[in-house]
Amino acid sequence: MPELPEVEVTRRAVAPSIIGRRIARVRTTAPSYFFLTPPARLKRSLTGRKVVELERHGKYLVALLDDDTRLLLHLGMTGQLFASGARSVRLLSAERRSTLEPGAQPDFRPDEHTHLTLEFADGPPALYFRDVRKFGKCALLARDASDPRLEKLGVDALVATGDELFAAARRRKSPIKSLLLEQAVIAGIGNIYADEALYLAKIHPTRPACDVSLKECKALVRAARRVLERAIVQGGSSIDDFVRPDGSDGQYQHERKVYAREGEACSRCRTAIERIVIGQRSAHFCPHCQR
Repeated sequence: MPELPEVEVTRRAVAPSIIGRRIARVRTTAPSYFFLTPPARLKRSLTGRKVVELERHGKYLVALLDDDTRLLLHLGMTGQLFASGARSVRLLSAERRSTLEPGAQPDFRPDEHTHLTLEFADGPPALYFRDVRKFGKCALLARDASDPRLEKLGVDALVATGDELFAAARRRKSPIKSLLLEQAVIAGIGNIYADEALYLAKIHPTRPACDVSLKECKALVRAARRVLERAIVQGGSSIDDFVRPDGSDGQYQHERKVYAREGEACSRCRTAIERIVIGQRSAHFCPHCQR
């Protein structure tokens, strides 16, 4: 699933294509669990609206519209948000069963997996939300309306503090890795970057959160921010399905220290990286460096 860096990379790439533009037409696929707001309502409400801003909180994107409504988007597992004109076999084939032939790329038109298309009054490029597995989400939020998906999120990982993490950790006996993944505590960190941050901070993923000191919490938050910001610069991690909106791969996967490197040598001490399962999620770590 795309984590904060991949969503932020998407936001930065897509924002210039939609901000300040008026929506002239909305196209959707049939009603499905992808749509938290019925497609018919989306078409009525979005048509004629101007996009004022595109924001991100954790793994969610929120497009602010000129009538103070908001379009909430979540990429899910394989969602891809991109402007028309992008050229990439990887971009348009999140899974093998939906692969498009290279010759079809220049003439791409929204297909059965393109669940939302926004066309603008000033012409191309249009905006596509394509999701093969339909685990992504799309919702229109009324003016001043709260949304449980946003309300339950904790502080965004790029502005979180060690004090905030420590306050949450003091009450938890669960592993510190599990706490990092709780979006209600810190929003945006997923499995890849939790492993990388814990490695950088030299903290073992199974340590009870309540045993992690304030000093260590501050170091861990700094490490998480450092990892996330570096991943954004590198365009995110293209390990499974994620590709940038221009069709190119992210490059952070080449800088991973522990994630998915089981059996390989730690870059600091040369001890073999280990993998365990914590709360049904894999955790990768150096048994020598992380305590």
